[in-house]
Amino acid sequence: MEQKKRIGQLVSRDRYLLVMFAPVAAYYIIFCYLPMVGLLMGFEDFKMGSGFAGLFTSPFVGLKWFKQFFGSVFAWRLIRNTFLLSFYSLIFGFPIPIIFAIAISQLRSASFGKTAQVITYLPYFISTVVVVGMMTNFLSPSNGIVNQIITKFGGKPINFMSNPSWFRKLYVISGSWQTFGFNSIIFVAAIMGIDPSLYEAMRVDGASRWQMIIHLIIPMISGTIILLLIMTLGNLLNVGFEKVYLMYSPAVYETGDVISTYVYRQGIESHNFSYASAVGLFYSAVGFVFVVSSNFLARRVTGSSLW
Repeated sequence: MEQKKRIGQLVSRDRYLLVMFAPVAAYYIIFCYLPMVGLLMGFEDFKMGSGFAGLFTSPFVGLKWFKQFFGSVFAWRLIRNTFLLSFYSLIFGFPIPIIFAIAISQLRSASFGKTAQVITYLPYFISTVVVVGMMTNFLSPSNGIVNQIITKFGGKPINFMSNPSWFRKLYVISGSWQTFGFNSIIFVAAIMGIDPSLYEAMRVDGASRWQMIIHLIIPMISGTIILLLIMTLGNLLNVGFEKVYLMYSPAVYETGDVISTYVYRQGIESHNFSYASAVGLFYSAVGFVFVVSSNFLARRVTGSSLW
């Protein structure tokens, strides 16, 4: 009875916070947790039109769809493309916001730094559809500005968007350009939180600007870097479906077809929901392993982890 009374007091005290949190909780329950019931389809022969009840009445087939996926000629290509796109995005995209945040903190002109931050934040708010449209126009082999420059210097036009060797480069470069400014916000905030007396102490000791970066700024924001790295590794295979879907075509399937687009084609276009659910479950399981493994390694190596 005493415990119930205590809970009632806490709810009454934090009622406004709970009301603000309710839409967030509802979002995750409706769109993240309830759909997990659909994972049953990965182990069943689910038929289109059987409805929600079909999740519990469809014939159980075990690991049939998993075996079919790993035995197909597309499995290795999909896993390779998904991993490489994510890996390249991590290698080239993760350090840039950190470097940018450190560079901003070292500028002597505060007004110039604020202007640079605002300018680099803007691309993040551009729709993915618009970004891909800009790429298509700029890289058009007929009248794109990039190919006009190439031909002006005696080169031949390149069909970038239909060339498999250019797909990963365009995906990573455009993604880094669009997100590095916005992603640097948290690192800028972490740097601003460093005690100014530490800077003064290093200046008294004769430390140079480069030494302050190496021995003060980076160690002080290392916890933030590790936290975001763990979260990024957790989404290592979570390649943005929308952007890949807008950029790719059958001509670039060799390097551009990833697990999420394959699941879309199998589930939505081919109505093979059980097969698509099995592939999606494998996709999610690998992401879960990455999260747990990266958190474990971070705790063992640095003593800092997410949990």
